Amino acid sequence: MTTTPFQVTVARLVVPVGPDDHTLSDGQVSLVEYGDYQCPYCGMAHTIVQDLLRLRHETVRYTYRHFPLTNVHPYADLAAEVAEAAAARGKFWPVHNWLFEHQRSINPRQLMVGVERLGLPSEEIAGEVGAHVLLDRVRRDFVGGVRSGVNGTPTFFINGIRHDGGYALEELLEAVDEAAEATV
Repeated sequence: MTTTPFQVTVARLVVPVGPDDHTLSDGQVSLVEYGDYQCPYCGMAHTIVQDLLRLRHETVRYTYRHFPLTNVHPYADLAAEVAEAAAARGKFWPVHNWLFEHQRSINPRQLMVGVERLGLPSEEIAGEVGAHVLLDRVRRDFVGGVRSGVNGTPTFFINGIRHDGGYALEELLEAVDEAAEATV
């Protein structure tokens, strides 16, 4: 009887970061997050990522991709579409941050209140979201996540390899620092 050694499969980012992605900074370590605006864990991770970017601004290139878990979060797709409508107007990051800061009250009405507060044309955006003009963009992120082995949120990839550790600030700092050392 022959036994085969257990082989560990490393999940890799299938869709590389490109010009259509929502990216901050230009560091040598790529941190890609697949997230859901209604996910409470993503809300916690949002604050941690902001701290990480503040502490490693020169090191990290951060990219956010949509992975709405609509079976659990009924307005996650809608929130992602609103973020994309804002992105089409050069305002992805302000809306992204607003969505996480107000995630407990995300619903169609509150989304338009947020859009208005951020100075965006709420009627235009409501029309685009109602017609699902930007849903393909959200779905493209989702499908890329599935192909990359994402099955929950938040999921992080560091330099193209899924980070299977925790996302506490200390853990992400350590993973980013190790990745930075490996690229030197």
